[in-house]
Amino acid sequence: MDKRILPVIAALCWLVCSGNAFAQNKVVNAGDVKKVETAKGQVKIVTTNAFADITVYDEGMIRVRMDKQEPGDDFSYAVIAKPSAITANIKEDAGSITITTSLLQARISKKPFSVAFYTADGRLLNEDEKGLTTSWVGTVVTTYKKLQEGERFLGLGEKNGNLDRAGTAYTNWNSDVFGYRADQDPLYSTIPFYIGVHHGLNYGIFFDNSYQSDFNFGASNNRFSSFGARGGEMNYYFIYAPDVAGLIKAYTGLTGRMHMPPLWSLGYQQNRYSYYPDTEVLRIAQTLREKKIPADGITLDIHYMDAYKLFTWNKERFPDPAGMTAKLAGMGFKVTVINDPGIKVEKGYESYENGVKENVFIKYADGELYAGQVWPGWCHFADFTGERGRNWWKAQMKGYVNNGVAGFWNDMNEIATWGQKMPDNVLFDFEGHGATHQQAHNVYALEMNRASYEGARSLMNKRPFLLTRAGYAGLQRYTAIWTGDNRSEDDHMLAGVRLLNSLGLSGVAFTGMDIGGFTGNPTVPLYARWMQIGAFIPYYRNHTAVNTKSAEPWTFGEEVMEVSRNYINLRYRLLPYIYSAFYEASATGMPVMRTLAIDYTNDQKIYNTRYQQEYLFGPAFLVAPFESTKEYGEVYFPGGKWYDLYTDELQEGQQSRVIPLNLHKLPVYVKGGSIVTMQTLVQSTSERPADTLFVHLYRGDSSNTVTYYEDDGETYDYEKGVYYKRIISYDKQQLVFEKPLGNYTSKFGNIKLILHGFDGLRQVKVNGSVQLPVSLSINFLDPVSRFDPQGGYTAPDMCNVLAVALKNSADRIVLEF
Repeated sequence: MDKRILPVIAALCWLVCSGNAFAQNKVVNAGDVKKVETAKGQVKIVTTNAFADITVYDEGMIRVRMDKQEPGDDFSYAVIAKPSAITANIKEDAGSITITTSLLQARISKKPFSVAFYTADGRLLNEDEKGLTTSWVGTVVTTYKKLQEGERFLGLGEKNGNLDRAGTAYTNWNSDVFGYRADQDPLYSTIPFYIGVHHGLNYGIFFDNSYQSDFNFGASNNRFSSFGARGGEMNYYFIYAPDVAGLIKAYTGLTGRMHMPPLWSLGYQQNRYSYYPDTEVLRIAQTLREKKIPADGITLDIHYMDAYKLFTWNKERFPDPAGMTAKLAGMGFKVTVINDPGIKVEKGYESYENGVKENVFIKYADGELYAGQVWPGWCHFADFTGERGRNWWKAQMKGYVNNGVAGFWNDMNEIATWGQKMPDNVLFDFEGHGATHQQAHNVYALEMNRASYEGARSLMNKRPFLLTRAGYAGLQRYTAIWTGDNRSEDDHMLAGVRLLNSLGLSGVAFTGMDIGGFTGNPTVPLYARWMQIGAFIPYYRNHTAVNTKSAEPWTFGEEVMEVSRNYINLRYRLLPYIYSAFYEASATGMPVMRTLAIDYTNDQKIYNTRYQQEYLFGPAFLVAPFESTKEYGEVYFPGGKWYDLYTDELQEGQQSRVIPLNLHKLPVYVKGGSIVTMQTLVQSTSERPADTLFVHLYRGDSSNTVTYYEDDGETYDYEKGVYYKRIISYDKQQLVFEKPLGNYTSKFGNIKLILHGFDGLRQVKVNGSVQLPVSLSINFLDPVSRFDPQGGYTAPDMCNVLAVALKNSADRIVLEF
């Protein structure tokens, strides 16, 4: 080569590279609309720099899909619904395109391209920030939305911070964050769905893009909110409903709802990192029974395995796993075991050898198997984003099921490795589409949970319990989730409450946190308060780390054991109410644990940081958590009447009140008009309660309807109609039990109606016949006395109420007051 041409080539290379660098730093907007094609329920648009598909998904849902090239394969791990066959009115003129359904209207401006959403009657819900709209910086795509006056933002899944996200920003990248701060972001899971609230209106946006994504709700600016991702398409679903509950229902209709969980998983669970050997596990179970502390589950952490190798048992610690689980089953306990995705690279290890043979592990771009370090050492990882990898995993689970395991706890599935930096050039199947780690990272845990759920269900032929640390939108179809490695601190306890409330807003109903905190040692008052709150969260698990003090209820002294037992007892007596709340979650997506923003969205006081931890447990109970160090707390009561759970003292709503706090009682109130179903105390769900269902009715000024639900709590027969479902409605002077539906016989032959707030009531008509109510004194905390370290046992608070005995007839029952 002529050496004189080398400087010319170098200069050309510099120009090309500089041009590429400039392109990477240049902001490319969608530009003006150049071409429009309309079809039934869909508009295809070509702009100066992009392609857009606008699709009507439902009367209240419109999808916006954009890219710099024509959109490719339409694939999602999160979305399981298809567009509805509805008729939308689509009109076009020189300046705009309008799409109208019975609930929602999208107005698309042509110069430049931008989208605004309105209610059917013309009220503005949400609009692009016109100067910014949707744009690209290299591969990063972002949509900018104009901030509305006073706009609040809710949800976004497992995110720390205040209930109202306004003024903050978040990143979605599933991360292993041991002992995370109470303000840390990101955490373990990704659910890119949020709710906007302004001017008495509410909408939802689900951004279905699994790359690392960023959400800005007016942080460091007063102009826009935005959402974007480091790669892939701009692909979001705009959802409108008249209320927040409707938004959650629509979102979970799009991404799926939970199956009914096994009844035992709603009982108290005892865990530690780690219980071993098997004699220690049995000792814990026996102590719970001896001390009359109801419980249903014991969880085994990583020390049950042989050198941390998945699908193995340490033969010295657990020589007979099947025998141990059988003994525990005889005592009313189910066993959950931890599963990590890493398979140790070790010759002779069956799962490793088989995984290599079946070609199920993720690889680098050059075809070499990826290896990362976790507990067992260097590990390979199954590719759950392909059917081959999932089927292999399902087959590996057979040994667990054969050994009597009933619960599967998927941990370290962010994917977590020592060093926390999986290379971007690791490749995944992605259902045949192919993807790098950048795109597959956030959905890896979702598909691990899918494989575990489907495998356990097919092998067990009954409901498994699944728990995960990480996931993506739609995780509720397969698993419960807990908030990971929290700390034994008051701010973590309250942050945990907010995290669970946010997850509930984001379609996940079965949630929990490590009661007492995972890292560190809680104080005596903190442990007591956390155990009380635990009775009113969906997944009630006590858990602590290695090298911490034991954290079983009896390890904090007699007084705290008594307090803990009281609230665990209350939890078990409330199981009919809790199970019915889970049924509602499976049917509508409505969470069991509900921030006040769901029912009281436009009450500005609920967003005050003093009250933002308050929540409803199911539709009836208002729970007011406070730090364990406080002697007084201020409770805000939203609209309605509220009864003190323990004394029936009546409190009018829309006002706040300072109350004294103590170690023995968590502030809990019951909304007027509520219908609460309870049973007699049992020590586990394997024990049948007495024949009477207790129905507590709290007098109120507004009507109320609930669905009472039963099934066998174990199988999937309920999917074939084998359930007992009964609508119960209250309207001031009347309570009606509608005829039950389904082919399951209730375990309760009798009903005892307990009337709260009906002072002076002389008679009740039951289907037209007069029945005289009887006086009754009840105490919601068991046992009938409460421990006081200064004076021994003291008399508890009692509620004086009226009761009416009924036969649980299959006919319609009408009571008139």
